[in-house]
Amino acid sequence: MTLSGNQKRKMRAAARLYAVQALFQMEASGQPVDKVIREFEDFRFGEHFDEGDMAEGDVDLFRFLMETAVNWQAKIDQMTDRALVAKWPIARIDPTLRALFRAGGAELVEGETPPKVVISEFVDIARAFFPEGDEPKFANAVLDHMAREAKPEAF
Repeated sequence: MTLSGNQKRKMRAAARLYAVQALFQMEASGQPVDKVIREFEDFRFGEHFDEGDMAEGDVDLFRFLMETAVNWQAKIDQMTDRALVAKWPIARIDPTLRALFRAGGAELVEGETPPKVVISEFVDIARAFFPEGDEPKFANAVLDHMAREAKPEAF
């Protein structure tokens, strides 16, 4: 079965969302990355609910984001800290945003996707988690700063 461009985009978007959720879960529960990856791939991807079904995620992108976020966490967190106002170190921000910055940072640092696409995708995820707040604008500003540091040639 060949996937259309639209299906591939949806699967990549789902993988990014799942990576944010999985990184949040790892931090909250202290579980190792391999266990969380397995749980998401076995139970979350394509999960069925009464309200609707979860999307199938791009497994390769999900694994890449998870492993890169874990392996490069210190560098990504330092980039995030530099993008934040001095009074707001990464440890003080919302854990969902922290997970979002780690997943987004992973794709910015090691990924092939153009930075503007990465920023847009993760700002959409911020909107999903914080539909009423200023967090999406905050996420956009931080990710933009991180992207300019990680891939200055793209700007």
